[in-house]
Amino acid sequence: MSTVAVYLVVVFCGGALAVLFRLPPLIGFLAAGFVLNGLGVERLDAVDQLADLGVTLLLFGIGLKLDVRSLLRKEVWGTAGLHAALSTALGAGFLGLLMVVGLQLPEESPRSLLLAGFALSFSSTVLVFKVLEDRSETTSLYGRVAIGILVVQDIAAVAFITVTGEGWPSPWALALVLLLPGAWLFRRVWDRIGHGEMQALFGIVMALVPGYLAFSAVGLKGDLGALVVGVLLASHPNAGELSRALFTFKDLLLVAFFVSIGFHGLPDLGTVAMGLLLLALLPAQALLFVLLLWGFGLRRRTSARAGLALTNYSEFALIVGAVGVSTGLLVEEWLVMLSVAVAASFVVSTLLNRRGSPLPTALAGLLPEHPERKLHPEDRPIDIGHAEVLVLGMGRVGQAAYREFADEYGFSVVGIENSTDRAERLRAEGFDVQSADATDTEFWERVIATGHVQVAVLAMPFHGSNVVALQQLSASGFSGAVAAVAQYDDEVQELRARGVRTVFNLYSGAGIALASETIEALGLPPTER
Repeated sequence: MSTVAVYLVVVFCGGALAVLFRLPPLIGFLAAGFVLNGLGVERLDAVDQLADLGVTLLLFGIGLKLDVRSLLRKEVWGTAGLHAALSTALGAGFLGLLMVVGLQLPEESPRSLLLAGFALSFSSTVLVFKVLEDRSETTSLYGRVAIGILVVQDIAAVAFITVTGEGWPSPWALALVLLLPGAWLFRRVWDRIGHGEMQALFGIVMALVPGYLAFSAVGLKGDLGALVVGVLLASHPNAGELSRALFTFKDLLLVAFFVSIGFHGLPDLGTVAMGLLLLALLPAQALLFVLLLWGFGLRRRTSARAGLALTNYSEFALIVGAVGVSTGLLVEEWLVMLSVAVAASFVVSTLLNRRGSPLPTALAGLLPEHPERKLHPEDRPIDIGHAEVLVLGMGRVGQAAYREFADEYGFSVVGIENSTDRAERLRAEGFDVQSADATDTEFWERVIATGHVQVAVLAMPFHGSNVVALQQLSASGFSGAVAAVAQYDDEVQELRARGVRTVFNLYSGAGIALASETIEALGLPPTER
């Protein structure tokens, strides 16, 4: 237990220091792994097991939110394929240039340079999804495109591991097709277990048993199995609720993943320098992503945001490197150098993708905008000129506010929702909903007219998203009334300090509404006891 206590203290201190300096805590977790390794603290097998479980649940959660049709879109598979080829060549060429100028690489064969370049062509599924989730932007257009590209990359990595690993999948892998009818049975079980801890436990079992363990048993990567099972269950009405139920548990487990990176090898000064030098590839890789996405018809800011989100090296670089070492394609020093590059890229990426960063706007300014007819359908201008009330975020709170303004008071209401699936479903139910990201600066530039809007309701589920949308409203010159929801007293105070006229605390407000409706049902006037 003493070793576990050392881990917890060092990791907590690392995360706390990062927060103290207004950095994402995962930077502290990464640093903690290298500190523990440098101090000679025993490497616990449980850390790797917890890290694997965290990544498995992460991919299961991605599957629950993934629309497989998105992988067939040209901006997803086209960008992923072209970027992999170009980035691999770019990485190998850069490493070759380092060799030519006299810097010492672990091994200097063309084969090792190509394999290292290939390893550095991947973006981190764990980091990107966490950044998007923290910003509540996994369902935005740029978020869905980024996740689609990551899934294609993961499939390519699994294919590489299969081809170069110890052997091909077992013939029993064909039996996995039984998961298709099995998913029907799983959904029926899900219908009957209710909510709460049983639903969360059901999700963990699905991710691990028909997902991870079944795929591992036939020689395929277990993480891929968790993703597949998540996709098969994504059509269930409670898929979003299950994903949220696993959110905190999965995040705690991913702490072990970030810590484990520091144990892939203890670098010396030369290896650290070479690993940091590999960061010079990141700007070129980011620009490749942006240009490819823009070339496939995405708006320049959408392309910039997706490109910046994908600007990092992946945990798959370590997996590919480990496979290369085990098969004799790479020497072990490569793996240590790659671990430094991956960890450093995580730090760079989290800083680049901080909310409110001016980089997407600056990067987008380098490109001309497409004519409207050539833009992706979800990236075209939005007309809300007829709206008197604008509801930003069409979850349960947003839908209730929409109905109240429209049905009870007769206002013309337009809802804004960044989840395309939810927007389509609500439109089918008769809501006037536009699919867009209200925290995007260019969303307000895309809006054709806002002159009639009298009230803006900030009903997004994350406080940070509501604050950013409020800033965008102010910058656009909006002079109407603003109302917002919050969950905690400090959030209420911040919104009021920013000029929001009406702030509704979801928890205390629910109690007040319950008491009021009870009094009304009893037929008592408010002052009667």
